[in-house]
Amino acid sequence: MARARERFASGDRVEGVRAPILQSWQRCRDLGLRPDRFELPYDANLDLESPLVRAALPVLGRVEPAFLGPVSLIITDSDGTVLVRRTGDRSLDPLLDAIQLLPGFRYAERLAGTCGLGTALAERRLHHVRGPEHFAECLQGFACFAAPVLNPLSGRIDGAVNLTCRASDARPAMESFIQKARNSIEQQILDTCSQRERTVLQAYVQARRRGCTAVAVTGEGVASVEALGDTGLSRRDQEVLQEKATELLCSGVVAAAEVRLSTGRTAMLLCRPVTTPSGISGAAVEALLPSTSGHSTRLPRPAEPEPVEPARWSPQRPDPEPAGTPKAPKAPKAPKAAETSDPGSGEAGRLLLVGEPTVGRFAMQTRRRLQLLSEGGVRIGTTLDVAQTAAELADVAVPQLADFVTVDLLQSVLSWEEAAETGGPLHRMAVGSIRADCPFYHMDTQFEFVPTTPQARCLATGQSILEPDLTLAPGWLAQDPVRTEKLLVEQGIHSLMTVLLRSSGTVLGVVTFYRSEKPDPFENDDLSLAEELVAHAAVCIDNARRYTREHTMAVALQRSLLPQGLPQQGAVEAAYRYLPALAGVSGDWFDVIPLSGARVALVVGDVVGHGIQAAATMGRLRTAIHNFAALDLLPDELLSQLDDLVIRLDNDALASGGGHGITGSSCLYAIYDPSSGQCTMARAGHPPPALVTPDGHVTLADLPPGPPLGLGGLPFQVAELELPIGSQLVLYSDGLLQDHRRDIDAGVERLRQALAHPQRPPEATCQAVMDAMLPAFPQDDVTLLVTRTRRLDTRQIATWKLPSAPEVVSTLRTAVTRQLADWDLEELQFTTELILSELLTNAIRYATGPLQVRMLRADSLICEVSDGSSTSPHLRHAATTDEGGRGLFLVAQLAQRWGTRYTANGKIIWTEQDIPP
Repeated sequence: MARARERFASGDRVEGVRAPILQSWQRCRDLGLRPDRFELPYDANLDLESPLVRAALPVLGRVEPAFLGPVSLIITDSDGTVLVRRTGDRSLDPLLDAIQLLPGFRYAERLAGTCGLGTALAERRLHHVRGPEHFAECLQGFACFAAPVLNPLSGRIDGAVNLTCRASDARPAMESFIQKARNSIEQQILDTCSQRERTVLQAYVQARRRGCTAVAVTGEGVASVEALGDTGLSRRDQEVLQEKATELLCSGVVAAAEVRLSTGRTAMLLCRPVTTPSGISGAAVEALLPSTSGHSTRLPRPAEPEPVEPARWSPQRPDPEPAGTPKAPKAPKAPKAAETSDPGSGEAGRLLLVGEPTVGRFAMQTRRRLQLLSEGGVRIGTTLDVAQTAAELADVAVPQLADFVTVDLLQSVLSWEEAAETGGPLHRMAVGSIRADCPFYHMDTQFEFVPTTPQARCLATGQSILEPDLTLAPGWLAQDPVRTEKLLVEQGIHSLMTVLLRSSGTVLGVVTFYRSEKPDPFENDDLSLAEELVAHAAVCIDNARRYTREHTMAVALQRSLLPQGLPQQGAVEAAYRYLPALAGVSGDWFDVIPLSGARVALVVGDVVGHGIQAAATMGRLRTAIHNFAALDLLPDELLSQLDDLVIRLDNDALASGGGHGITGSSCLYAIYDPSSGQCTMARAGHPPPALVTPDGHVTLADLPPGPPLGLGGLPFQVAELELPIGSQLVLYSDGLLQDHRRDIDAGVERLRQALAHPQRPPEATCQAVMDAMLPAFPQDDVTLLVTRTRRLDTRQIATWKLPSAPEVVSTLRTAVTRQLADWDLEELQFTTELILSELLTNAIRYATGPLQVRMLRADSLICEVSDGSSTSPHLRHAATTDEGGRGLFLVAQLAQRWGTRYTANGKIIWTEQDIPP
């Protein structure tokens, strides 16, 4: 430890030293203290009659016989000034005298350096310092165990109790002993005040029995304290009366107040000071309650207030007021029963509250703290938004607890990492202020606290920091000297609290509370209240952070499963919009899938539910649709296959016990053929598409409804439409129509109006529909797919109907050569002739007629051979001794793609070749 002190003094990095000691050393160095100099101020005016001393002396008397060895018990005030010193072994007295551990000397940390007394008061918690841990060289031969004493009524630190001995005599049990002594002193303070309150109550009752005018009641007097339960008042009215009575008791002077009750009646509250024979002063508050006889009982306000006697009273008669005593504020006398507006009405006097003003102030503070905690529980965490939750914490704390509040979160937290490290830059999330011109870092500012600041110490140690006097906290000034000087001088900030934002073991950031307008500095009760508020806010912020993280991950997953762009195809001009729900991602998806024969498949679907499960299910269904589409299935066949897949997925999920399966999904599948303008579609529980003709007429496609996927048993029906050139086919999810402000029919009508502009391109149509239909807060995903149809020119299509005879193969080659020359595709002549010759030969040999050959010049050169057979050829690898089996192999090598699709009358074998630039 001695070597560690030397390294610290030379500015080197120190390890192996307890964090509180190292922080205290840092504070001492910042204050300019020197280990070799030890000068303490002396104050001869000691308050040996303070409540702390009166409560501590009996406790010291009880525990002193147990410590007759070389130890010393010391009581100090809140500033570290020694008030009482008791030693068990007189041989220790000269050593303590040498270090000025005597009554009157002040052992504050800012004066004496790191020591048990000063550091315990500075950190406001139980603390011990042994040997070389002391900052001052003259104290390094001692061990100190100290604990601050909290006044249970005022909530403030009244002083400290300390045990000092030689460093070699220190024992671990001394720490628990000093903690028990502290608890006994605090209990003694509470018991003393409670006895005073009971004495004041007894004086009040005796005064009423003897008819003392100071506490006389209007109406019939009572000889005992009565409750308010038999007065007919509601619970709310009783709470209002108790609240107002507590405020009057806090004043400690003669006062009166009218309280308006919920029934329209009015009650008068009177505060009467009382004094016990032993000289203990207090106050009693009674209520003049209207009679419950049913008559009008409103108490009239006296026209001319009459003075009352001064505030000091005895149970027998008023004591004369000492000369020079300032007069207490005067209040009107209570009106007599005869002064009521109705002769049949009267008032009953009931005792509400008796006690000392200090007790009353404590009760009022406690009630307001509980009210603030209750308010914080309601107002903090209303949304799953990190910034909004931080702002709610600042709004609750200002101005009831603090004048300024700043909420700073670690940048790693906002990047959705599990913040295991408490270092790194912070992000200012919220600033609460009673004034708009306070020069704090603005919101969304990124910065780091220097190690000497309370915020940095709070992050490093995980302990809340309380700085009652910022002028004595130089580490705070080191953050930004110019800015902090403005806060001290211009804004008058004098006190600070820093509380760690931590939830479930994860450090999120810090919250700092400042006071300027309130003259009282922060106390331990304020710190406890701040910790309660911050703890609740930390849970809400952590929930919001985790929700945002999961929502971001779910959205990222869903977007990765959705198309990243539209594929290249010439059948339609397409545009889309996708917007995830605010409450969480759903399972909406869309697709544009190029098919054989220059056709295109248009898909929109919606998985019921929200979250990652729905997004994952959507990804599985979308992959399945791509696989089924590659087989060139018709829309009803594809939906039937998809329905079977959903049923299997449900059964697998239920059998494994891993979940509840897929709760349902809807889908719309349409195939558009640009060579004929035919659109074939089917739907499974999905809204029908909207069709916009070139003249601007908008209709919903007459598409038979189908059950949602996963029910099984019912077939899907197909509808065929012929779409004119330039028509728009609009597919969407039900999230586009849903809005709590309108019904579904109104949503459909608004969609019609938004689409009634056929001259717009699909991209502009998408934007217009979203502007007109999008709810302010969408509760479901919104998916929109707008397509404008195209048609192939007749000059891009060549068709030949051929008989099933071998000699037509040479005739076809001649026709193909001529057609390719007309299309300027002579480069593809050899491969195209070979492909069509092989396909036509196979059709003649293995299939039945009629035969048809078609060539399409679209984005690629498409060759199709159709026949009346339903048997599908398949590729095989022929052996060297085989005479056949190589035709399809050659076709697959020469074409970029090839395949088979079935029709109502047979099948079509097709190939695609890329057109040279």
